[in-house]
Amino acid sequence: MEPGTPYQLTERAVEHGVQWLRLGIETIGAAIIAVGVVVALGAFARAFRRRNDPSGAGRGYTGVRLTLARYLALALEFQLGADILSTAIAPSWTAIGKLGAIAVIRTALNYFLEREMRAEEAATA
Repeated sequence: MEPGTPYQLTERAVEHGVQWLRLGIETIGAAIIAVGVVVALGAFARAFRRRNDPSGAGRGYTGVRLTLARYLALALEFQLGADILSTAIAPSWTAIGKLGAIAVIRTALNYFLEREMRAEEAATA
């Protein structure tokens, strides 16, 4: 492998750094989802045990959904951040287009998830 010009070396170093940063951010997003699933499963188990309690019938499951939704919304923010980093080093317009489509889908998911969370919170208040 040829050493290349200082510009090329710097460009490669930046690309590698951004790729590692993106991988780290995506890993954080995946970890948040995993933690959210574990927490929601615990809340679901508690709600399931109290399902016959007349004082809070039905509310427990809404709380489980809201708990998981909060974790998913946070994870989507991290994933979107990783997508934005990817566009900085995308090698072609095709790659940028694909990343843009993914970012739009994730943004739409986050928007509707947040909207549903607000509606659920208002209904339980």
